[in-house]
Amino acid sequence: MSDVTSEKSGRGGPVGFIGLGNMGGRMARCLVDAGVEVIGFDTVAANVADCGATRATSVKDVISSADVVLLSLPHSRIVESVVRGADGILEHSSPGQIIVDLSTSEPASTKVLAAELAQREVALLDAGISGGAAAAEKGALTLMVGGQRDVLESARPILDLFSAKVFHCGDVGAGHTVKLLNNFLNAISLSATAEVMVAGRKAGLDLDVLLDVLNSSSGVNFATQNRFPKIIHGDYLEGGLTNSLMMKDVLAYCDLAAGLGVTSPNSSAPVAAFGLAIQLGYADRISNTVVDAIGDLSGNVRLQPTTNEDDA
Repeated sequence: MSDVTSEKSGRGGPVGFIGLGNMGGRMARCLVDAGVEVIGFDTVAANVADCGATRATSVKDVISSADVVLLSLPHSRIVESVVRGADGILEHSSPGQIIVDLSTSEPASTKVLAAELAQREVALLDAGISGGAAAAEKGALTLMVGGQRDVLESARPILDLFSAKVFHCGDVGAGHTVKLLNNFLNAISLSATAEVMVAGRKAGLDLDVLLDVLNSSSGVNFATQNRFPKIIHGDYLEGGLTNSLMMKDVLAYCDLAAGLGVTSPNSSAPVAAFGLAIQLGYADRISNTVVDAIGDLSGNVRLQPTTNEDDA
Protein backbone atom coordinates (compact mmCIF):
# COMPACT_ATOMS: atom_id res chain seq x y z
CA MET A 1 0.00 0.00 0.00
CA SER A 2 1.42 3.36 -1.02
CA ASP A 3 1.71 6.27 1.38
CA VAL A 4 -0.17 8.40 -1.13
CA THR A 5 -3.14 6.05 -1.08
CA SER A 6 -3.30 6.06 2.70
CA GLU A 7 -3.06 9.84 2.98
CA LYS A 8 -5.26 10.76 0.03
CA SER A 9 -8.17 8.36 0.36
CA GLY A 10 -8.35 8.27 4.10
CA ARG A 11 -9.33 4.59 3.70
CA GLY A 12 -6.08 2.78 2.92
CA GLY A 13 -5.43 0.10 0.34
CA PRO A 14 -5.68 0.30 -3.44
CA VAL A 15 -8.42 1.94 -5.48
CA GLY A 16 -10.50 -0.24 -7.78
CA PHE A 17 -11.35 0.87 -11.32
CA ILE A 18 -13.75 -0.90 -13.68
CA GLY A 19 -13.86 0.39 -17.26
CA LEU A 20 -10.54 1.74 -18.55
CA GLY A 21 -11.41 3.03 -22.00
CA ASN A 22 -10.98 6.55 -23.38
CA MET A 23 -12.00 8.33 -20.19
CA GLY A 24 -11.56 5.68 -17.50
CA GLY A 25 -8.03 4.94 -18.63
CA ARG A 26 -7.05 8.59 -18.46
CA MET A 27 -8.54 9.02 -14.99
CA ALA A 28 -6.85 5.86 -13.77
CA ARG A 29 -3.53 7.11 -15.14
CA CYS A 30 -3.89 10.27 -13.02
CA LEU A 31 -4.25 8.08 -9.93
CA VAL A 32 -1.29 5.91 -10.88
CA ASP A 33 0.87 8.97 -11.59
CA ALA A 34 -0.01 10.28 -8.12
CA GLY A 35 1.32 7.09 -6.57
CA VAL A 36 -2.02 5.39 -5.96
CA GLU A 37 -2.20 1.65 -6.51
CA VAL A 38 -5.05 0.96 -8.94
CA ILE A 39 -6.60 -2.48 -9.37
CA GLY A 40 -8.21 -2.32 -12.80
CA PHE A 41 -10.56 -4.43 -14.87
CA ASP A 42 -11.56 -3.94 -18.48
CA THR A 43 -12.82 -6.31 -21.15
CA VAL A 44 -9.85 -5.13 -23.23
CA ALA A 45 -6.87 -6.30 -21.21
CA ALA A 46 -4.46 -3.93 -22.97
CA ASN A 47 -6.36 -0.96 -21.55
CA VAL A 48 -5.32 -1.96 -18.04
CA ALA A 49 -1.65 -2.08 -18.91
CA ASP A 50 -1.84 1.18 -20.87
CA CYS A 51 -2.93 3.17 -17.81
CA GLY A 52 -0.44 1.51 -15.46
CA ALA A 53 -3.00 -0.31 -13.32
CA THR A 54 -2.60 -3.75 -11.80
CA ARG A 55 -4.79 -6.12 -13.80
CA ALA A 56 -7.72 -7.85 -12.13
CA THR A 57 -9.23 -10.83 -13.92
CA SER A 58 -12.81 -10.08 -12.91
CA VAL A 59 -15.14 -7.59 -11.24
CA LYS A 60 -15.03 -9.88 -8.20
CA ASP A 61 -11.27 -9.37 -7.94
CA VAL A 62 -11.69 -5.59 -7.98
CA ILE A 63 -14.46 -5.37 -5.39
CA SER A 64 -12.61 -7.83 -3.15
CA SER A 65 -9.44 -5.70 -3.26
CA ALA A 66 -10.53 -2.08 -2.73
CA ASP A 67 -12.63 0.02 -0.40
CA VAL A 68 -13.31 2.61 -3.11
CA VAL A 69 -14.25 1.35 -6.58
CA LEU A 70 -14.70 3.66 -9.57
CA LEU A 71 -16.82 2.77 -12.61
CA SER A 72 -16.44 4.32 -16.06
CA LEU A 73 -18.76 2.40 -18.37
CA PRO A 74 -20.71 3.14 -21.57
CA HIS A 75 -24.28 3.10 -20.23
CA SER A 76 -26.64 2.01 -17.45
CA ARG A 77 -27.24 -1.51 -18.77
CA ILE A 78 -23.56 -2.32 -18.41
CA VAL A 79 -23.39 -0.64 -14.99
CA GLU A 80 -26.36 -2.76 -13.90
CA SER A 81 -24.68 -5.95 -15.11
CA VAL A 82 -21.45 -5.08 -13.29
CA VAL A 83 -23.35 -4.42 -10.07
CA ARG A 84 -25.88 -7.25 -10.24
CA GLY A 85 -24.17 -9.87 -12.36
CA ALA A 86 -22.66 -13.15 -11.29
CA ASP A 87 -19.46 -12.42 -9.38
CA GLY A 88 -20.47 -8.76 -9.47
CA ILE A 89 -20.32 -5.91 -7.01
CA LEU A 90 -23.47 -6.74 -5.05
CA GLU A 91 -22.47 -10.34 -4.48
CA HIS A 92 -18.96 -9.59 -3.25
CA SER A 93 -19.19 -6.13 -1.67
CA SER A 94 -18.56 -5.46 2.01
CA PRO A 95 -20.07 -2.93 4.42
CA GLY A 96 -18.38 0.45 4.26
CA GLN A 97 -17.29 0.27 0.64
CA ILE A 98 -17.88 3.20 -1.71
CA ILE A 99 -18.83 2.80 -5.38
CA VAL A 100 -18.40 5.88 -7.58
CA ASP A 101 -20.20 5.69 -10.92
CA LEU A 102 -18.41 8.06 -13.29
CA SER A 103 -20.48 6.86 -16.24
CA THR A 104 -23.22 8.87 -17.93
CA SER A 105 -25.97 6.73 -16.45
CA GLU A 106 -29.74 7.07 -16.24
CA PRO A 107 -30.75 8.67 -12.93
CA ALA A 108 -33.66 6.27 -12.40
CA SER A 109 -31.37 3.26 -12.73
CA THR A 110 -28.79 4.90 -10.48
CA LYS A 111 -31.33 5.37 -7.68
CA VAL A 112 -32.42 1.73 -7.82
CA LEU A 113 -28.83 0.47 -7.73
CA ALA A 114 -28.05 2.77 -4.82
CA ALA A 115 -30.94 1.32 -2.83
CA GLU A 116 -29.79 -2.24 -3.56
CA LEU A 117 -26.22 -1.45 -2.55
CA ALA A 118 -27.42 0.30 0.61
CA GLN A 119 -28.96 -2.99 1.76
CA ARG A 120 -25.39 -4.30 1.93
CA GLU A 121 -24.23 -1.06 3.65
CA VAL A 122 -22.38 0.00 0.50
CA ALA A 123 -22.63 3.64 -0.57
CA LEU A 124 -23.05 4.76 -4.18
CA LEU A 125 -22.01 8.15 -5.52
CA ASP A 126 -23.13 9.09 -9.01
CA ALA A 127 -20.46 11.36 -10.43
CA GLY A 128 -20.99 12.67 -13.94
CA ILE A 129 -17.84 14.06 -15.54
CA SER A 130 -17.23 16.86 -18.02
CA GLY A 131 -14.17 18.17 -19.81
CA GLY A 132 -13.37 15.42 -22.27
CA ALA A 133 -10.18 13.49 -22.88
CA ALA A 134 -7.90 16.53 -22.70
CA ALA A 135 -9.12 17.49 -19.22
CA ALA A 136 -8.97 13.87 -18.08
CA GLU A 137 -5.31 13.65 -19.07
CA LYS A 138 -4.53 16.83 -17.16
CA GLY A 139 -6.54 15.78 -14.11
CA ALA A 140 -8.78 18.80 -14.67
CA LEU A 141 -12.25 17.30 -15.07
CA THR A 142 -15.42 18.78 -13.62
CA LEU A 143 -17.41 16.31 -11.49
CA MET A 144 -21.10 16.62 -10.65
CA VAL A 145 -21.85 14.30 -7.74
CA GLY A 146 -25.00 12.91 -6.18
CA GLY A 147 -25.11 11.06 -2.87
CA GLN A 148 -24.43 11.60 0.80
CA ARG A 149 -22.10 14.53 1.43
CA ASP A 150 -20.04 12.67 4.04
CA VAL A 151 -19.47 9.81 1.58
CA LEU A 152 -18.33 12.33 -1.02
CA GLU A 153 -15.89 13.82 1.47
CA SER A 154 -14.45 10.34 2.11
CA ALA A 155 -13.93 9.80 -1.61
CA ARG A 156 -12.97 13.37 -2.50
CA PRO A 157 -9.19 12.96 -2.03
CA ILE A 158 -9.29 10.30 -4.74
CA LEU A 159 -11.59 12.29 -7.01
CA ASP A 160 -9.41 15.37 -6.62
CA LEU A 161 -6.56 13.54 -8.33
CA PHE A 162 -8.33 13.71 -11.70
CA SER A 163 -10.65 16.70 -11.29
CA ALA A 164 -10.33 20.44 -10.90
CA LYS A 165 -13.87 21.04 -9.63
CA VAL A 166 -16.17 18.75 -7.67
CA PHE A 167 -19.79 19.85 -7.16
CA HIS A 168 -22.15 18.17 -4.70
CA CYS A 169 -25.44 18.35 -6.60
CA GLY A 170 -27.78 16.64 -4.11
CA ASP A 171 -29.02 13.16 -3.28
CA VAL A 172 -28.26 10.02 -5.28
CA GLY A 173 -29.23 10.54 -8.91
CA ALA A 174 -28.63 14.28 -8.88
CA GLY A 175 -25.15 13.96 -10.34
CA HIS A 176 -26.31 11.91 -13.31
CA THR A 177 -29.27 14.24 -13.78
CA VAL A 178 -26.99 17.27 -14.02
CA LYS A 179 -24.74 15.33 -16.39
CA LEU A 180 -27.61 14.64 -18.78
CA LEU A 181 -28.68 18.29 -18.69
CA ASN A 182 -25.14 19.36 -19.48
CA ASN A 183 -24.69 16.82 -22.26
CA PHE A 184 -27.94 17.87 -23.90
CA LEU A 185 -26.70 21.46 -24.10
CA ASN A 186 -23.35 20.17 -25.34
CA ALA A 187 -25.10 18.19 -28.09
CA ILE A 188 -27.15 21.21 -29.17
CA SER A 189 -24.19 23.60 -29.29
CA LEU A 190 -21.98 21.09 -31.13
CA SER A 191 -24.54 20.12 -33.76
CA ALA A 192 -25.76 23.69 -34.30
CA THR A 193 -22.23 25.06 -34.59
CA ALA A 194 -21.34 22.28 -37.03
CA GLU A 195 -24.22 23.35 -39.27
CA VAL A 196 -23.21 27.00 -39.06
CA MET A 197 -19.61 26.20 -39.92
CA VAL A 198 -20.64 24.20 -42.99
CA ALA A 199 -22.80 27.14 -44.05
CA GLY A 200 -19.89 29.51 -43.48
CA ARG A 201 -17.62 27.32 -45.57
CA LYS A 202 -20.11 27.18 -48.46
CA ALA A 203 -20.52 30.96 -48.25
CA GLY A 204 -16.80 31.34 -48.82
CA LEU A 205 -16.05 32.87 -45.43
CA ASP A 206 -12.69 32.73 -43.67
CA LEU A 207 -13.57 30.29 -40.88
CA ASP A 208 -10.91 31.62 -38.50
CA VAL A 209 -12.48 35.07 -38.82
CA LEU A 210 -15.98 33.61 -38.47
CA LEU A 211 -14.99 31.92 -35.21
CA ASP A 212 -13.38 35.13 -33.93
CA VAL A 213 -16.65 36.94 -34.61
CA LEU A 214 -18.78 34.25 -32.96
CA ASN A 215 -16.54 34.14 -29.93
CA SER A 216 -16.90 37.89 -29.53
CA SER A 217 -20.66 37.80 -30.07
CA SER A 218 -23.85 36.26 -28.70
CA GLY A 219 -23.35 32.98 -30.60
CA VAL A 220 -20.36 32.01 -28.48
CA ASN A 221 -20.45 28.52 -26.94
CA PHE A 222 -18.11 25.69 -25.92
CA ALA A 223 -17.93 24.35 -29.48
CA THR A 224 -16.96 27.72 -30.99
CA GLN A 225 -14.36 28.31 -28.31
CA ASN A 226 -12.82 24.88 -27.86
CA ARG A 227 -13.73 22.53 -30.69
CA PHE A 228 -13.93 24.29 -34.02
CA PRO A 229 -10.70 26.32 -33.78
CA LYS A 230 -9.04 22.88 -33.95
CA ILE A 231 -11.47 21.15 -36.32
CA ILE A 232 -11.15 23.72 -39.11
CA HIS A 233 -7.44 22.91 -39.22
CA GLY A 234 -7.92 19.14 -39.26
CA ASP A 235 -7.66 18.26 -35.56
CA TYR A 236 -10.89 16.54 -34.56
CA LEU A 237 -9.70 16.10 -30.96
CA GLU A 238 -9.97 12.31 -31.19
CA GLY A 239 -10.51 10.31 -28.03
CA GLY A 240 -13.72 11.86 -26.76
CA LEU A 241 -17.41 11.00 -26.88
CA THR A 242 -18.47 9.17 -30.04
CA ASN A 243 -21.55 9.99 -32.11
CA SER A 244 -23.33 6.87 -30.87
CA LEU A 245 -22.63 7.75 -27.24
CA MET A 246 -23.75 11.33 -27.80
CA MET A 247 -27.01 10.02 -29.28
CA LYS A 248 -27.38 7.73 -26.26
CA ASP A 249 -27.02 10.73 -23.92
CA VAL A 250 -29.50 12.85 -25.90
CA LEU A 251 -32.09 10.08 -25.83
CA ALA A 252 -31.50 9.58 -22.10
CA TYR A 253 -32.14 13.29 -21.63
CA CYS A 254 -35.38 12.95 -23.62
CA ASP A 255 -36.50 10.14 -21.31
CA LEU A 256 -35.57 12.24 -18.28
CA ALA A 257 -37.49 15.26 -19.58
CA ALA A 258 -40.53 13.13 -20.38
CA GLY A 259 -40.45 11.59 -16.92
CA LEU A 260 -40.35 15.05 -15.37
CA GLY A 261 -43.21 16.26 -17.56
CA VAL A 262 -40.97 18.79 -19.34
CA THR A 263 -41.76 19.63 -22.96
CA SER A 264 -38.62 19.32 -25.08
CA PRO A 265 -39.08 21.11 -28.41
CA ASN A 266 -35.30 21.45 -28.85
CA SER A 267 -34.46 17.75 -28.70
CA SER A 268 -35.30 16.99 -32.33
CA ALA A 269 -32.28 18.88 -33.70
CA PRO A 270 -29.47 16.91 -31.99
CA VAL A 271 -31.40 13.67 -32.47
CA ALA A 272 -31.49 14.42 -36.21
CA ALA A 273 -27.85 15.54 -36.40
CA PHE A 274 -26.26 12.67 -34.50
CA GLY A 275 -28.70 10.20 -36.05
CA LEU A 276 -27.46 11.41 -39.44
CA ALA A 277 -23.85 10.90 -38.37
CA ILE A 278 -24.60 7.36 -37.23
CA GLN A 279 -26.43 6.51 -40.44
CA LEU A 280 -23.56 7.83 -42.58
CA GLY A 281 -20.99 5.63 -40.87
CA TYR A 282 -19.61 7.92 -38.16
CA ALA A 283 -21.14 6.03 -35.21
CA ASP A 284 -17.82 5.13 -33.59
CA ARG A 285 -16.03 8.34 -34.54
CA ILE A 286 -15.71 11.27 -32.16
CA SER A 287 -18.89 13.35 -32.05
CA ASN A 288 -17.04 16.33 -33.56
CA THR A 289 -17.31 14.49 -36.89
CA VAL A 290 -21.01 15.37 -36.95
CA VAL A 291 -19.78 18.35 -38.98
CA ASP A 292 -18.56 15.97 -41.69
CA ALA A 293 -21.90 14.15 -41.75
CA ILE A 294 -23.67 17.46 -42.28
CA GLY A 295 -21.05 18.34 -44.87
CA ASP A 296 -21.62 15.05 -46.69
CA LEU A 297 -25.24 15.97 -47.38
CA SER A 298 -24.38 19.58 -48.17
CA GLY A 299 -22.26 18.91 -51.24
CA ASN A 300 -19.38 16.92 -49.70
CA VAL A 301 -18.16 19.94 -47.76
CA ARG A 302 -15.13 19.80 -45.48
CA LEU A 303 -14.09 22.71 -43.30
CA GLN A 304 -10.38 22.22 -43.85
CA PRO A 305 -8.83 24.14 -46.76
CA THR A 306 -7.57 22.21 -49.74
CA THR A 307 -3.87 22.15 -50.63
CA ASN A 308 -4.44 24.78 -53.32
CA GLU A 309 -6.16 27.06 -50.84
CA ASP A 310 -3.28 26.64 -48.40
CA ASP A 311 -0.87 27.70 -51.14
CA ALA A 312 -2.93 30.69 -52.19
